[in-house]
Amino acid sequence: MSKYRTLLFDVDDTLLDFSAAEDEALHRLFAENGLDLTEEVENCYKEINSGLWSAFERGEISREEIVDTRFSLLFKEYGKEVDGKQLGERYQQLLSENHDFIDGASELIHRLASQFDLYIVTNGVTKTQYKRLKDSGLYPLFKDIFVSEDTGYQKPMKEYFDYVFARIPTCDLASTLIVGDSLSSDIKGGLNAGIDTCWFNPHHKVNKISVQPMYEIERLEDLHDIVKEQPIISK
Repeated sequence: MSKYRTLLFDVDDTLLDFSAAEDEALHRLFAENGLDLTEEVENCYKEINSGLWSAFERGEISREEIVDTRFSLLFKEYGKEVDGKQLGERYQQLLSENHDFIDGASELIHRLASQFDLYIVTNGVTKTQYKRLKDSGLYPLFKDIFVSEDTGYQKPMKEYFDYVFARIPTCDLASTLIVGDSLSSDIKGGLNAGIDTCWFNPHHKVNKISVQPMYEIERLEDLHDIVKEQPIISK
């Protein structure tokens, strides 16, 4: 019999291919505005964006500051002024139109949904994440979706998980597992919350921080061996 009943899943680069969505959205955004998206500019954007989301995870800035300023910060690096908020809003629209799956994600969730209580835990933007999940067909397979924008907290904050657990009926931390690609938000968050953790690491990234997941997988299908698919289902 499985140890787990409740499975928490991250979205970006765990179930849906955020890297592909980001690349497509950036190219379309720049093309619409007659701008040249060189490899250098794209790498600069990703560095700025990553730094802002890391600051958000640490509770140093708000989600709005990320989406409203990342493009103005990018173009400032090249001596240009733009309406960062306007570009940010259009970028989110373009981003929401992509819902490419990570290999094996659709099959995994469809298989697990009939045997486990599945929930989404994401630091993404509410409108964007809901549209991507609905368009992908995954939305109805989850019992609830928790986006940081709606909770007032974010992974890896314990308060975020307290919010989540308060809204999961008969939640038992001992039978809960979080699955995600980020050590700093998913795995650290799971540890802060006192639940088991599974690091999805398809690109064999080196763990350079003092956070140790209970499990590590390189393919989503490997999760089957961890959960055993024989839970006690809550009614």
